[in-house]
Amino acid sequence: MSRSNRRVQIAADGVPPPRNDDETLGDGSGGLRLLPSSSIVTEDLEPYMGVKMRRKASRHRDYMGDYIDVQSRPCIMKILEKQGDKKVLFADKVLKFTGSGKMKKRILLITDFAIYILDPDTDTLKRRIALAAVEKLCLSELSDNFFAIIIPTEYDLLMASTRKTEIVTVLVDATKSSSDCELEVSLTNRFQYNAAADVVKEIQFAEIEGGVRTRIARK
Repeated sequence: MSRSNRRVQIAADGVPPPRNDDETLGDGSGGLRLLPSSSIVTEDLEPYMGVKMRRKASRHRDYMGDYIDVQSRPCIMKILEKQGDKKVLFADKVLKFTGSGKMKKRILLITDFAIYILDPDTDTLKRRIALAAVEKLCLSELSDNFFAIIIPTEYDLLMASTRKTEIVTVLVDATKSSSDCELEVSLTNRFQYNAAADVVKEIQFAEIEGGVRTRIARK
């Protein structure tokens, strides 16, 4: 399947550990608590082009950027120094979905040049992605915590965070500042993404009573 033809979307609420290659994610947290979907939503024009349904609280939340105090973590500082990155735009713990469908706690760290994925227990680097390599961000049209980072030259990232709005805003602004190009934000409730080098999955999102249901299936 050509990557240029892939569509992207994401949505869901709490998430139990996936069981197989055809999973339905519903209530539960899988270790890191996710905020439940809310019926109190509103349309917002930026950065989601008037399509994304947003919790009212998320529109007015103050952004801190660094939620883990990177300066106090010498291992992370050493990694950034080695890579030549000095400006941390965002850092927080998130849930990352692996190619096999498991969820792992990770630190998502964004600088003005790259995205870092780190182990929160050891502060070791698991992956570094240059901002220039990111093609687009994918979100659902519903109120949830999920987002995907699409990287054409590598496998993609599917993650969940209660700070999703801030993450998207930071990535869009950082990409525009470094390249003068607007990062595409794709909104749809059904998409395919490369979960691993040789694993393609499709995600479907549907609004149900009391929340959002997410189904992930291997293609």
